[in-house]
Amino acid sequence: MEKNKHYFYVLECKDGSYYAGYTNNIEQRIKKHNEGKGAKYTRGRGPVTLLITKEFETKGEALRAEYSFKKLKRPEKERLIAMERGDQYVAAKEFSTKL
Repeated sequence: MEKNKHYFYVLECKDGSYYAGYTNNIEQRIKKHNEGKGAKYTRGRGPVTLLITKEFETKGEALRAEYSFKKLKRPEKERLIAMERGDQYVAAKEFSTKL
């Protein structure tokens, strides 16, 4: 991974909650989260699973993506994650609960 790359990422914690963050080294950051040395939010909620990651050229762009994600409601977050992963199951599950 190049040092001048910036990433927005979303994790799923073992309790099913989502955590969104910024890093310039995905592998190292996930390792820290799983060691309980990452964000305060993920301590005690591990192990975490990486759901999506998006690469940006600037730190500002990645931080704006993180901020935008955090403002979304849970169903909107699930839709975005499903779209990014190409995972039809999450979208189908949400749709079936509305019927």
